[in-house]
Amino acid sequence: MWDLGRDTDRGRAAVAVLLRRDPAVAVGMLFRSGPEAWIAFDEEVRHDCSRPGGAPRSKRIEARLCDPDGRVRESALSAWRRPPPQLVVIRCADWVPAVRSRARRVLGRIVAENPVAALITLAPLILRLGRREHGAWALEQLEAAVSGRYSLLAAWWRPGRPSTTWSPNSLTGEQRDAVLNHLSLGADLPARRFAARLTAAGGRTGVRELAARAREERDQVTSRIWADAALAAMAAGGPDDAAIDDLLAGRLPMVRAGGVTALRAAGRAAEAVEHLADRSGTVRACARWLVRQGGDDPYAVSRALVEDPARVTPYAVTGFAECAGPADAPLLHALLEHPAGAVRAAAVGGLRLLEAADHELLRPLLDDPMPAVAREVSLGLRPGAGRLPAAWLLARTAPERPVHTRRAAYRLLYAQGGVAWLRAAVELQADGDPGLRRLAAQHIQGLWPAKGPMCLPARDPEVGALLDRCTGLATDHARRWMRSQLGIPRVECGMSGY
Repeated sequence: MWDLGRDTDRGRAAVAVLLRRDPAVAVGMLFRSGPEAWIAFDEEVRHDCSRPGGAPRSKRIEARLCDPDGRVRESALSAWRRPPPQLVVIRCADWVPAVRSRARRVLGRIVAENPVAALITLAPLILRLGRREHGAWALEQLEAAVSGRYSLLAAWWRPGRPSTTWSPNSLTGEQRDAVLNHLSLGADLPARRFAARLTAAGGRTGVRELAARAREERDQVTSRIWADAALAAMAAGGPDDAAIDDLLAGRLPMVRAGGVTALRAAGRAAEAVEHLADRSGTVRACARWLVRQGGDDPYAVSRALVEDPARVTPYAVTGFAECAGPADAPLLHALLEHPAGAVRAAAVGGLRLLEAADHELLRPLLDDPMPAVAREVSLGLRPGAGRLPAAWLLARTAPERPVHTRRAAYRLLYAQGGVAWLRAAVELQADGDPGLRRLAAQHIQGLWPAKGPMCLPARDPEVGALLDRCTGLATDHARRWMRSQLGIPRVECGMSGY
């Protein structure tokens, strides 16, 4: 996938190289970059040539096509037989009508020489320019060409008057497929989504191929397009077991959820129990629905999974908690001693989901060697953090404790508020863990301006001393404001005041 920030920087850097040093190097930089580089190059040339003291105007075609003067841009399109096609595409969205018209005719000649290669190269740039005021034209032509609605090349020769009949210059079905396949497998995300949408709408792709693409796709939008198309094809032509298996093996939750829902029409509803312990809550919910449609009780099946030591998994515990009730808390309590840390963490999360977290039972787990367990315990204890002994929490923020224990204990101290929290936050400013330092600093800086009652006691000298140690985190004005809000006098130059 293109790095947008790096491409933009490359485009701007290419201007300096083109106008002041080596034009060939600048052109090479652009052709090795993505569409953002060309857009940035166009903007930077126009800016550099317009400002006082800028570089002298170059006679290079790349610079002339981006010149601030529309007459220069139009003449560059007329004089050169092979201008860079990327800059010609940008000029097709030019704000000067004469430049737009000429650029569209030039682009028609460029595309006619090698339509497949040209469209593959220019599609990412066309998709980005489609958001401009005059950029929709090229996008409409591109979509019409690869979908086979009318002749792209004939339309570009006569801008604004698309041909509705077949032309000898039209793209063949094989050419359209080649363009869409290349874009759908490429690195550019907008191009992949564009190609997936047109391919799925074309109706010429088999259901198994649609499902296979949905299975492998990592982008959520694109995978949803493929999965929806596969499900629609099965709804129209009947279920396909191989396609359903591909959907069930998808990387993304929405793909697997579609596969689960397709099991019913395929007469495979009994397989839904295998997905009650999926890592995605969406898939688990679809599986519970399908189990109910089959006449079984998803609660009973989920409980059986949790009670079986050979089949219990973290996601099975989470799935059970999603359909359990407070009366099932003892079963989750028993899992707090499970040898697998992930299962213990899931049990703590399940108790929090059931609002059945027992403070006395969870407190020892704050020292659990598994970071996920300590994190879940911190979340479970946070609503009643005020009942926890501050000294007990402070002891767990000591440097000799594991980092995940210290972080969980500090978050509970922050939920408590008060002097103990401020004391820990100030001490952590010299801590060796950058994450804890940053977290504590953010909390201290959040004291000003306070959006509600301050979490610190009023008229406490220790609070004043701790605030004085926060010189690098709050301005003098902020610390004076906090002192005045808390009623703590400030001693300065032998005089006291607020």
